[in-house]
Formats: sequence, structure tokens, C-alpha cells
Amino acid sequence: MPGWSNCFLTQAPRPAIVTTDGMWTYRDLDDASARAAATLLAGRTDLNDARIALLAPPSFEFIAALFGIWRAGGVAVPLAVSHPPAELDHVIRDSGASVVVTSLAFAHVSAPLAADAGARIVTTNTLLEPASIPPASIVPAGDRPALMLYTSGTTGKPKGVVITHANVDAWLTSLAAAWEWTKDDRTLLVLPLHHVHGLVNVVLSALWSGGTCEILPRFDASAVWSRLASGDISIFTAVPTIYHRLIDAWDAAPAEVQRERSAGARRMRLMMSGSAALPVSILERWREITGHTLLERYGMTEIGMALANSLHGERRPGHVGLPLPGVEARVVDESGAIVNNGETGEIEIRGRGVFAEYWQRPDETRAAFHDGWFRTGDVARLNGGSYRILGRRSVDIIKTGGYKVSALEIEDVLRAHPSVAECAVVGVDDAKWGERICAAVELGKGRTLVLEDLQTWLEPRLAPYKIPKSLKCVPSLPRNSMGKVVKPDISQWFR
Repeated sequence: MPGWSNCFLTQAPRPAIVTTDGMWTYRDLDDASARAAATLLAGRTDLNDARIALLAPPSFEFIAALFGIWRAGGVAVPLAVSHPPAELDHVIRDSGASVVVTSLAFAHVSAPLAADAGARIVTTNTLLEPASIPPASIVPAGDRPALMLYTSGTTGKPKGVVITHANVDAWLTSLAAAWEWTKDDRTLLVLPLHHVHGLVNVVLSALWSGGTCEILPRFDASAVWSRLASGDISIFTAVPTIYHRLIDAWDAAPAEVQRERSAGARRMRLMMSGSAALPVSILERWREITGHTLLERYGMTEIGMALANSLHGERRPGHVGLPLPGVEARVVDESGAIVNNGETGEIEIRGRGVFAEYWQRPDETRAAFHDGWFRTGDVARLNGGSYRILGRRSVDIIKTGGYKVSALEIEDVLRAHPSVAECAVVGVDDAKWGERICAAVELGKGRTLVLEDLQTWLEPRLAPYKIPKSLKCVPSLPRNSMGKVVKPDISQWFR
């Protein structure tokens, strides 16, 4: 943590985190994270890369706990507050977390899960209170792991992506240069902190540069518009679904409020979109409202941000620009040979920001690389000096509302429903969600099923963004001669 220690020291009196509960300076963050490290160490000198699960909403407590984990030599495993217990249990067990740090609001959920996994439970209140032992910290860096973020893969079960301190350093150095972050920037967080977009692109980027991160407790379109219109916020990034909701809120507002919101937003220096393809209709409507052409970029958990449109130059709809500083990209055919400009192939990424490994999955880690290049699984082409992402090589990965979701995982849960004999889940292009999750179902004999009942049944079993938004019950699913379901045919049913 050498870079962070220097930042905390030089920016000590400046505001670091602002929430509806108050404001905390860099000195406050330094002190609180040191206390958290002391509590986690409990007299030891180093956690030696022990995994520490962290379940808390976006807050000062979350961020102080994260830095405390790092200062104690641990690996932070952020958990999604929107996930049901079954999914949290998988991450806690799969990561081998020895401690679960939880906010009081989620203690009733996390305590039994920690007990079942044999992990110690610590509340953020206890973690951050003055310790009976002197605050202590170590300086983990380089190839030591810093984060384990879980992403859904083609196997259907979320897998841990091991990200080192060197990876984080590479990501933030690249983003600071590309987007010209400074200590005078103030950003607004409306995203969750269990994946890269909210955690790295917003919170850590702001703190790395000595700026200020303002956090809203939950997304509320009126509250977001109030802050964007205030003139206080300089940088904002969100997923296309959020921009869709903000446009709806703007359209529903009185003319005077619309003018105030547009005028305030025009004073901001940068607005970005990511985690899912940005529909051109949203880009154009947002530009009409705010004067900003959203800067679209491309990244994923395994590589952080890799490609981005220019901060000062042209931003082409449907394109994600060129490699960020420190990143190399290429497009290859199925044999691994580089294709010519304008030709389609799989995009591969190389650089210091590429992840270390999939946790305890050596075969999948090896399969993810080709001659030292990470195989993204995304189809792209370099078109007129800018990359255009065309979609997933695998139809079983769906990007919805900024999340990458495994269709196979959803199908496994659906098959447990008493009315479902067989099913297939697909993603269909949608202006609001990027891709809408749709389920085609073969019913058991004499059974019936409606979407609302299915959604209710799924609520305790899947995260909200994984629950299908469309349902079609059919006599049989289309299959090829080998008996495999033909998903492109199913997709056409929902278009």
C-alpha cells in the first residue's frame, strides 16, 4: 500500500468520503483503516493473504474496512448486498474466508453463514472502534493478492478472480492518466462495490487522485439529479440502465426543473457509461439533455478497464475506443492468428492489469490465456481506428443492467421449480437493460406457470438482476441433431 499511504499523508485534511451521515477526511480514513487492521491482526504481524469477506452497503465503513484488510495483509472479498443467502454462502465457502466483516444491518444474514463456514464474524462497528492494541499495518504490494471479485462464468457458478496489488496499481495509474483525475475532482457513487465499476472506476480512482467520493445510500433518480445539478460533481459514471432511469425522471419533471438539471449537468467535466453496451438511443438522448456525449469504455473483472473512447477527441456511438495507457489489445481468429483491421475475431488483452488467476481453478486459468494474452471471449473488430464490441462468443453470458450473468446458473435454479421440466435462458437486446433475461420453459405434465409467480419463487434464490423478465412456456425447446438446445432460435421468440 505505498501509494495509498502517501496519498493519505499528503491529502490528510481534505475530504475523502461524503455520505448523508457526514464527511470524513483522508486523515479519518487513515486512522480508521489502521484501527481495522489492528483488530483483524489481533496481535499478529501479517494475515498472510487470508481472505476476508466484506458485506456492507457503500459507505465510509466499507471503504475503511477495505483499506484495513489490505493494511493487515489480507485479501478483500466484497460481497453483494443484493444477493440472497445461497449466493453469499457460495462466495464465503469458495473463497475460504476466515473472517466475515459485516455491517450491523446485514449481521442477521451474514452471522449464520459465517458460522456454517467456520469463519469469524466481525461487525464494522467493532472493526473501526478504538482498539485495545496499538494500531498497526504492513505494506503489502506487488504480486500479493489484494482483491477477490466473483464473476459468473460459462460453468454457471461464480468464480473468484484474484487481483493483485500490482493489478490495482496498474488500473488506477492508467485511469488517472486517461481521465485526468485530480484532487479537485468530486465524483458521485450510485453503483455497488462488489465489482470493478463502482469500486475501482469510482471510489478508488477518486481516492488515488486525492479527490472526493460522495456516496448515496441507494439509487434515487431525484437525489442523483439534485447532485448532478448542484455544480459540485465533476465526474459521474453509471451503467446504461441508470441513464435510462435518469432520462425518464428528467422527462417527467416540470420544465423549470428540467432546465436546472440540464444546466448543472453541463458544468460537469466528464460523464461515462460502462458494464454493458450503451444503446445509441440513450447516448443521443443524454446528449440532448446534458450536452455530454457519454464516454463509453470496455473492461471486465479480469482486466479492469482496457479500452476507452478519448477524453478530448471523438466518441463514436457503438464503439469503445482504443487501449488505455499500459494496455495492449489485438483481435484474433479461431486459430489465434491476428486478423486484419475491419475483420471480426476475439479480442485479447495483455498488460500489468491482467488478473493473476481464477481462485483454485488452474485449468480454467490456463484456458483463459493464449501466448500470454487474456482471451476475453468477446467478439470485436477494429473499425476506423476504434474497437467495436459485437457480443459474447458464448451465448451463455448475458450482460444485463451492468452485470455479467451466467445463463447456465439461472437454468440450474429454474430446473428446481416444480412446474419446470426443462428450460433455456437467453439474453435479448433491450434499450433499458442492455440485455433482457428471458426464459423458455417446457412444463411438467399438467403444470402451469406465469411470470409473476416464477419471479416470486426466484426472489430468495437469485440476485434480483438474474431473475427473468420474460417467460414463454412451450411444448418443446428447439434442439439440433446432437440434442443441444439451439439458443439463437429461442432468442427470436422474445425479440
